[in-house]
Amino acid sequence: MIIDYNINPEDLKVKLDRFWGLSGEKILRIESEYDQNSGAPVFTINGKYSSRGWTEWTQGFQFGSAILQFDATNDETFLKIGRENTVKKMAHHISHIGVHDHGFNNISTYGNLHRLMKEGRIPQNDWENNYYELALKASGAVQASRWSKTREGGFIYSFNGPQSLFVDTIRSCRVLMMAHGLGHFLPGENDLKISLLQRGVEHLLATAKYSIYYDEKRDIYDEWGRTAHESVFNPTDGNYRCPNSQQGYTGFSTWTRGLAWAMLGFAEEIEFINTLPREEFELIEKRGIVINRLLKGAEATCDFYIDHTPVDGIPYWDTEAPGLVHLKDYLGRPADPFNEFEPVDSSAAAIGVQGLLRLGRYLISNRRVKEGTRYWQAGLTVLSRLLETPYLSVDPKHQGILLHSVYHRPNGWDHIPKGYKIPCNESSMWGDYHMRESALYLSRIISGERYYTFFNGLI
Repeated sequence: MIIDYNINPEDLKVKLDRFWGLSGEKILRIESEYDQNSGAPVFTINGKYSSRGWTEWTQGFQFGSAILQFDATNDETFLKIGRENTVKKMAHHISHIGVHDHGFNNISTYGNLHRLMKEGRIPQNDWENNYYELALKASGAVQASRWSKTREGGFIYSFNGPQSLFVDTIRSCRVLMMAHGLGHFLPGENDLKISLLQRGVEHLLATAKYSIYYDEKRDIYDEWGRTAHESVFNPTDGNYRCPNSQQGYTGFSTWTRGLAWAMLGFAEEIEFINTLPREEFELIEKRGIVINRLLKGAEATCDFYIDHTPVDGIPYWDTEAPGLVHLKDYLGRPADPFNEFEPVDSSAAAIGVQGLLRLGRYLISNRRVKEGTRYWQAGLTVLSRLLETPYLSVDPKHQGILLHSVYHRPNGWDHIPKGYKIPCNESSMWGDYHMRESALYLSRIISGERYYTFFNGLI
């Protein structure tokens, strides 16, 4: 991609104001039109949200979007939508033992509400606050119980089973960190107190070691920042076996949404770990060693994104998707969501934006100004593009806010509109949520409000 070094956060204010206006209209349309009895909304078909049975990992994004809309606009209509739906419909996600998605569902809802109360954005109510904290504590412990051991530590295993480490799950580490920060632990056999911080850190380190490649000749396709969606282990002895992919093209290519999960997950956990007292953290591992390993993963994945994305910063769904060969010099021009061969994935861009911005800010604050400025400006460049058509959804009848998102290309789950040959013009609940989250991140910086992190309720 080509990084715009002249753009400033304030330059995006008009675009962001327009975005929040459109965003609110979309949320209200979903609230009034979507049949909640059909399951959690996942992606749109002809502009209308529909469900897709796999696991209900997107419901928190639906109600969390309303909470973020309130955060950005102070319109209590959206606080009411988010809060009431969280209470009525999210309880089973707290105790769900079969998924690796607790961070997605529960930080987006209970976590955001808890954060807003601690920030003073909604009135303090001790019982309500305790309710949010209990939800986060239970969710963190349940998620941490889904544990596979490796030779060096362990990881939260995916819904595929104890052999499977997904790169996505790095964002569920947030709920372990929140539960730990609230004083909780996982009670084990014989009342063993299992540290949620330790399990979170071990998962982060496993992701950094196995999911990310560093041009170290692990295989002939090893490249700095290449990311595997799934890492497969022998569950009997904990040995690593091979890379794999569920939603990407192959285990030896990079599914760009998986890459984006890593970009953001590393950056936000570095921010969190940097706030922990050294003496508390070093009961597990030296904090500096862990931060350096996560920083290596963050820089590698962000570098890979910059180097393997078209000039406007919007990636195709997989960097080795077979149809890209027909799009000659596709990295040398803006991404084309309407081409005939391979879809872009705007949701990967919306997620990756935060990773670029957070990593850039962290490095700048730690005197690595040149490197940090590169990532920061790359983030602004991508976000500016996402706030424009054809990615910003301006059609009032379309329920999504971010167009050209892709869910599962190998399975053929994404809608191909009439007259097109690839999925396009549709939205996803995770793409819409993370677009709002990235927009909120920069909106708060422009307005001078408190810096936005998932752990604001702890500090």
